[in-house]
Amino acid sequence: MRKIKIVCFLTAVFFFNAQAQQLPLYSQYMVNDYMMNPAIGGKNDYFVAMSANRYQWIGITDAPRTYTLSVHGPGKRKNIGLGGYLFTDIVGPTRRIGASFTYAYHAKLNDEYKLSMALSGGLLQFSVDASKITLYDPVDLVISNGYQRVLLPDFGTGFYLYSKKLYVGVSVPQIYPAKIRFFDYTTNTRAKLATHVYASAGYKFDLGEDFKIEPSIQFKYVKPAPMQFDFGARLFYKEKIWIGGSFRTRDAAAMMAGFVYRENLAFSYSYDLTTTNIKNYSTGTHEVIISIKFGKNAPLVPPPNKNSAPQFN
Repeated sequence: MRKIKIVCFLTAVFFFNAQAQQLPLYSQYMVNDYMMNPAIGGKNDYFVAMSANRYQWIGITDAPRTYTLSVHGPGKRKNIGLGGYLFTDIVGPTRRIGASFTYAYHAKLNDEYKLSMALSGGLLQFSVDASKITLYDPVDLVISNGYQRVLLPDFGTGFYLYSKKLYVGVSVPQIYPAKIRFFDYTTNTRAKLATHVYASAGYKFDLGEDFKIEPSIQFKYVKPAPMQFDFGARLFYKEKIWIGGSFRTRDAAAMMAGFVYRENLAFSYSYDLTTTNIKNYSTGTHEVIISIKFGKNAPLVPPPNKNSAPQFN
C-alpha cells in the first residue's frame, strides 16, 4: 500500500502542477534516436520501422511503462524526410497517448556533411483515472471520481548535423505550451505542456578493420527541473554485434547490447541499475527495441545457406 501511495502522489503532482519532466526516458537514446529528434527522419535512403518497449522500476506497483512505434524514411525527393510515430506512456492511474507526423529537409553542406531541419505536429491525449488515487482529503474537488481526459495539440522542431561518423542534434518537443484542463469548472490552471530541450552528439571511431567504438552524450532540460546528462558508448564488431553502457545523472546506469540479423532486422536490449533511493524498492528497468529496414534501397538480405549454421548477416 505504501508503494501505491508513493506512485499515486507522484503522478498527481505531475498532472496537476505539470512543472517537471513530462516526456518518457529512453536508455537507448542512440538507437531510438528518431523519437528524440524529428530531424533524423529520412537521414538514410531507406525506411526504418522501430518498436521500443520500456518497463521502468520493476517491482514497484504502477511504475512507468512506455511503448512506441515509429517509421521514417526518404520522400520522393532525396532531400526530404517523412515519418511518424505513435506512443503510450502509462504511470499509475495516468496515461499519455500521442501521435505525430514529421517533415524534415536535408541540406547537403559539402561532400561529407548534411544538415537536417524538421517540424513535427500531432495530438496528445492526457487521461487520469481518479478513482485509483487515494487522497488525504476525500472531499477535495481537485480530483473527483471518474475517468478524465483532455486532447491537446503538440508541436516540435529539431536540427541535426551529420556525416557517416559524426552527429550533433538539438530538438525542442512540446514547443507550444498548451494548457491542460481536466475539469469543466477549471478557469485558471498552471498545468501545461512543458517545453523540453534535448541535445545529443556522437562520433564513431575505427578500431582496426572489424571494430568500431561510438561514444555519445545526450543533454535534457525542462524548467524548473535540473539539467540531466546521459553519457554512453557502444563497441561494434563488423557493424553486426555491439555492446555498450551509459550513465544518466541523478538516475541510473545502464548495460546494453544488440545485434543485426540478416542485414535488415535488428534487436537490442538494455537494463538500468537505479542509482537513486528507488533502488530500495525496484530491481531495475528493462528496455527492448526491435527495428526493421525496408524499401528499394534497404540492405539486401542474403539467401540462406543450407549447408551452414545461421549467421548474423
